[in-house]
Amino acid sequence: MNAFSFYNPVKLIFGKGQLEKVKSELPQYGNKVLVVYGGGSIKKNGLYDEVMNVLKEAELEVFELSGVEPNPRISTARKGIDICKKEGIDSILAVGGGSVIDCAKLISNGAKYDGDAWDIVIRKAVPKDGLPFGTVLTLAATGSEMNAGSVITNEETQEKYGWGSPYSFPKFSILDPTYTLTVPRDQTVYGIVDMMSHIFEQYFHNATNTPVQDRMCEGVLRAVIETAPKLVEDLDNYEYRETILFAGTMGLNNFLQMGYNGDWGTHNVEHAVSAVYDIPHAGGLAILFPEWMRYNVKVNPDRFAQLAVRVFDVDPENKTSEDVAFEGIERLREFWSSIGAPEQLKDYDIDDSKIDLITEKAMARGEFGNFARLKETDVKKILTASL
Repeated sequence: MNAFSFYNPVKLIFGKGQLEKVKSELPQYGNKVLVVYGGGSIKKNGLYDEVMNVLKEAELEVFELSGVEPNPRISTARKGIDICKKEGIDSILAVGGGSVIDCAKLISNGAKYDGDAWDIVIRKAVPKDGLPFGTVLTLAATGSEMNAGSVITNEETQEKYGWGSPYSFPKFSILDPTYTLTVPRDQTVYGIVDMMSHIFEQYFHNATNTPVQDRMCEGVLRAVIETAPKLVEDLDNYEYRETILFAGTMGLNNFLQMGYNGDWGTHNVEHAVSAVYDIPHAGGLAILFPEWMRYNVKVNPDRFAQLAVRVFDVDPENKTSEDVAFEGIERLREFWSSIGAPEQLKDYDIDDSKIDLITEKAMARGEFGNFARLKETDVKKILTASL
């Protein structure tokens, strides 16, 4: 494995009835808090009222920013930043899924920056500070509750990029599986695809001697694969929700990526797709990842074969590594399809008319991918195969 330093300062608060901890966590940062949330689901399921009651009991002055999009937009983050600067906000509480948390991260860092927050996203500016923020998670998917990463879309320029800073780690994150019980089936499926994709991105790397990391990745994947079909047929099951919620956090809090750099090429391609078409991020990943895998088996067939055997129970006897690898990829495709994930870009009414534009967006920062370096021609072939 490669030499590495590991740092994760997030205080994870997991389990039933943990919302009360907000009263001891937020007040230490000041009296004024900005609550950031999405399209209103937390009002329908009662979480909004619970949060507001807790904040009232903590004697905090509350400001609100609602309407964060599934692909959070720079324009929405700018609104939050304006509130923070105008009102002298001391801290932020993100209540929602990964998109809400990603938006809160940019609001946090942007509130301490004099220029336009998009500068931070495109790495024109490096954050020097950020408002402290916590999260109350409502969707098992992105892992944003325990990492410093954020993905923001510029709807005007059709650009979508990931960014992060030492100041975009949450101070604390409250994960109560109860708050995920009302997540509908399609969003539950998207979350499952997203967390699995994060682990795949990390699994495909070029380091050697990573048996511990490999087994950790494989173990989380197997737990998700065993639990997911049961969950999508029993959405009210607390134990299934608990397992998937924890898996999503472990999938992208950097614990699985010590000692190497993952690939992240598929995410880069998908960001370009959803920047142009505004489709669900995980929906795009469900379509693109199997095609990325098929396209790149040749890079390291043994790596793909190992995944196929250990995670998808492919029998390797009397088969080449490539045969085993392709069988494993097909089992992944079948698994995602079986729980209701999309299979082709045409499922979102996407044809080949904007392949060149998507490719251009994907290549904006040059060649990418750590396990498999992708050039423009590679991206076009993966996109075409995904139609």
